Amino acid sequence: MATPPAPAPLARTVRGTGPGLLLAHGAGGSVHDNWGPLLDDLAAHRTVVAPDYPGSGDSPDEPGAQHSLDELADRLVAAADAAGLADFDLAGYSLGAAVAVRIATRHPGRVRSLLLLAGLAGGSQRFRLLADQAVALTAHPALWADHSVATVFGRSWVDALPAARFAELRAGLAAEPVPAGFRWQFELAARTDVRAELDRVDVPTLVVSTTEDDLVPPEQHRALALGIPGARLTELTSGHLPMVERLPELRDLLVGFLTDTAARSAAAGS
Repeated sequence: MATPPAPAPLARTVRGTGPGLLLAHGAGGSVHDNWGPLLDDLAAHRTVVAPDYPGSGDSPDEPGAQHSLDELADRLVAAADAAGLADFDLAGYSLGAAVAVRIATRHPGRVRSLLLLAGLAGGSQRFRLLADQAVALTAHPALWADHSVATVFGRSWVDALPAARFAELRAGLAAEPVPAGFRWQFELAARTDVRAELDRVDVPTLVVSTTEDDLVPPEQHRALALGIPGARLTELTSGHLPMVERLPELRDLLVGFLTDTAARSAAAGS
């Protein structure tokens, strides 16, 4: 029986110099959508490697492919390999947090530290329902836009928007094209569950919980923090998109964690 060909390398953004930092984005997003506002600041401290999943950003869709969490984990590590990273800090957002956990347990020794932002742990029937709704509603752009405003953005942030900006947000979301990989990424997110492997994560970990998150709620973030030995939990008053709602505070959390972890590692090695 012939061995199936290896999947094509994922498109990746590489910036900066110094120790490696691998980024995993969320379902329906891309490097630009989820990490774009932070790339310059992160690249000032690290060699940032940020791959796009198939059907997102600059990675072409792969019709008929049966994607899995293991596959995404391996392909992100392959992107780190291609950029010359022997080991790396690892940050995952939303579904990308589950991908990051799988990398840490599937490729032990490669990950120096873990940062999980608005992360998905799994096991939530409510989230599976929301993921199914998201897939169905993409066929109806106006309904999809309103669903996104109601579940993805934080209540405080949305209610504080001026009426004109609120209308502009709804119209902009309705006009935005849906990524080719949206369906399979949300379907994968709906069946993802990494809770049973959390106790095998053995690196310094920061879990950032977005407290007004109605898509991947704080209970999911706390499950990550409680399951990972020694993990630290910090809260950010935001919906599921803190890079939109709370960018300065998020930047400080990420850069501070990376700097602190590097200092602790250097002190332990001296």
